[in-house]
Amino acid sequence: MTRKDLTSILHKSLGLSLKESGRIVDKFFDIIVRNLSEGSAIKLPKFGTLKIQDRKPRPGRNPTTGEKIEIGERKAIVFRPSKELRRRLKDQEK
Repeated sequence: MTRKDLTSILHKSLGLSLKESGRIVDKFFDIIVRNLSEGSAIKLPKFGTLKIQDRKPRPGRNPTTGEKIEIGERKAIVFRPSKELRRRLKDQEK
């Protein structure tokens, strides 16, 4: 699903103009990015939680040369699905 798809869904389901729907989608993602960059977790009920997690340095390998390298400390975005989302996905597997 793309930004354009989300905009189109809002336009059709709520009767908003495409321009207004696009602004809502953009603002939604701006809020998520701002909160994650400030270190806040994003909790979306019935969907899941997004949060920033520190990753420790670890040994790695350059896939081209095979040379051993050190992968430095970094921050990563982690998504944990809600119980309801996991249940719904599991039910679709059947």
